[in-house]
This record gives sequence, structure tokens and C-alpha cells, in this order.
Amino acid sequence: MQYDVIIIGGGMAGASLAKRLAEQKIRTLVVEREGTFRDRVRGEGILPWGVTEAKALGIYELLRDACGHEVQQWNTYSGASSSVIYRDLVTTTIHGAGLLNFHHPEMQEVLLCAADTAGAEVWRGAKMIEVTPGAPPTVTVQRDGQKRRLSARLVICADGRNSYARLTAGFQVEREAAQLALAGLLFEGLAAPQDAISMFINPRMPGQFATFFPLGKQRHRVYFVYTLQGQERRLCGVHNIPLFINECRQVGVPEEWFASGAPVGPLAMFQGACTWVATPCRTGVVLVGDAAGASNPSFGCGLSLTLRDVRVLSEQLLATDDWEAATASYARQHDDYYAKLQRKEAWLTQLFFELGPAANQRRAYVMHLHRKEPDRHVDIIGIGPDDRCDERARQRFFGEDILQAQL
Repeated sequence: MQYDVIIIGGGMAGASLAKRLAEQKIRTLVVEREGTFRDRVRGEGILPWGVTEAKALGIYELLRDACGHEVQQWNTYSGASSSVIYRDLVTTTIHGAGLLNFHHPEMQEVLLCAADTAGAEVWRGAKMIEVTPGAPPTVTVQRDGQKRRLSARLVICADGRNSYARLTAGFQVEREAAQLALAGLLFEGLAAPQDAISMFINPRMPGQFATFFPLGKQRHRVYFVYTLQGQERRLCGVHNIPLFINECRQVGVPEEWFASGAPVGPLAMFQGACTWVATPCRTGVVLVGDAAGASNPSFGCGLSLTLRDVRVLSEQLLATDDWEAATASYARQHDDYYAKLQRKEAWLTQLFFELGPAANQRRAYVMHLHRKEPDRHVDIIGIGPDDRCDERARQRFFGEDILQAQL
């Protein structure tokens, strides 16, 4: 057996895991289909709780120095640019950290090169044909026009939300109904802050918001998120860029922010919904990152969740020679923190994106209550899945405990 581990996918999950395992002298192969990483609309910010994961994996300083852009402030504009709530993430999160942003293709290149330097074997431009669970599991790969069947102690599928490796390995994917949609576009030269995340909401137009993520080098990735409840839009393709910009202006983005900038990437649109696999492991095969469970991209937790997967799985594998037990332990932990994050995102979706008189009344009540008692809020930016999210927490979030006490 030539390899201990074969990893399908050389993105953040696959490359950071390969680096970590290769550093411990585990024979690792990474199969990555893209010879050159290209710009696509994908997550480009690690939240404070993900920063802690990145530091535990030893990749934070690497990313920061090679392609990262540290952001300490999160500014929320309500109705107009003059009405803003400033949040210093370093002083208001238990992790004492802000965000680390980057251009996604640059991050992929940095981490995959680091995996190679650590001793992992990396095949670029190689196509995965099939993953077969078993003892040992096998992978069929096409490279340089030839098919090869490889075996390893463990195969790790890290090829994203639409993982083909996961499909061929026979995993059953669960999908929630989409309630939200989001569109993203890369700009250069915007007159938007470079040192803060800027989020715009308009109380008179509920169910939508725009967010500006500075990536460094005068670049911003701009997202527009909206509810699908009676608001179908087609915000993709170059011909819809003016419509995308106009939607952002409608929620309060200043005209002058766009005046000096130019779009430099594709305008793409996605459904805001979770997809996941319950118990993401089977004989000799394990899933990580979006292949295991993709959170609702509207809330920006995807990269932080991926790093949590990588840290937990690598710790389990390095702690024992019983890799069947290690992957089972990882899967149990993954299912727990993924379910907690999914639950919190569902609460936020209900609160901020449902439309109608009853939803407006609930939103006004809950927002007023959260201003008085901030500990009722769900802080997925600063804490992620790690605080309470049981039924009692849900009742506190929506203020139902007070209403019940008044009956």
C-alpha cells in the first residue's frame, strides 16, 4: 500500500488536512482536479471561532502573511450610512480575534503548496473517477490520460458541497428546503472601508441585506442576501451586475462606494440552504468540510466549520492507530456541532427573513429585547456552534420565556 491517506480535493479542507498529516510523517496523497485555481464566488472569511481553529492547525500565520487580510471591526448600518453599530470583534468575542479574509484562489494555492512542502504528494489536474469503501478503500484516478486504481488505509473526501467522491462512495445526502438566496461579486477600487466588514440592512425592506468583505489589495467581495418568500430575482451573469448594484443601494449602501470601483469577477447566485450527510464516515472513507456538511452560505460560517472538521479529524487520527474508531469519533463530534450551527442558522433565518405582519411584530419585539439583554442573541460570528442551542436557548432567543411567564 503506497499511501496511508488519499485526500480527494485540494481546497482548504484537503490541503490543510494534508499538511497536518504529512507533518506527522503520514504518507498522504492529494488528488486535485484543477491545475490552476480560478475565481469563483466562495467563502473568503474565517470568523473569530474559525481563527482559533486555524491557529490550532498552524496555518493562521501562513495565510495571514501570504494572502490574508485581518479585519477587527464589524459595522452594521441600519437604514442609512449615518446609523451604524460598531463592533470590535477582538474585544467582544471569547476568542479575542477578528476575521481573516483572503481571495479564495490565493488561499487554495498557499495551502496546497504548504501541503507539498510538508511532504504530501500532490497531483494537480487529476480527475477522481470513483471511491470504493472497504478494507482497504480504493480510489480510481485519471491522470495524464491514464486510469490508476489506488488503495490506502483511509480515503478522505474533501471536494466540496457538490462532492462527486461522496456520491460514488454511496453516501446519502440530506438537503433542507431553500428559504434564502445570495449573490456575490468581486470588486476592485470600491470606496468602502478596508478595515471593517460592512453590513447594510434597511428596516423598511426586511428580508435582505448586503455585506462587504475587504480582501486586501483594494478588493472587496460583495454579497446580497434575500428571502425567497415572494422575492424571486436573477442576480447572476454580467448583464445583471447593474441590478445587483441597485439592490445593494436599496438597502442603504452609499452611491459613492460604487462610483470608483469596478467588478472584476463573476456574478454568481446560490441558494441559501444546508446540505449534509448524517454520520459522515463508512468503512475506510470519511467526509470533511462541505462534503460532510455545508452550512447555509448566507451566514458565512463555511470556512470556520471546515477548519473545525480538519482539526477534529486530524486530532483523532493522530491520537490512535485505530483509525476506524478515530473516524467514528470524528463523525459523532461533527454531527453534534453541525446540528447546533444548523439550528442557530434556522433561528436567524426565521427572525430576520420571514415576511408579513406577524413576522414584523416578532422581529420588533425580539430586536428590542436583544438590545436590553444581549446574551439572548445567537452570536454565530463570535462563538459559532459552541454556546447553548437547546429548546430553552431557542425560547430565550425569541423571548418566548417572557411571554410564557406573562400567561
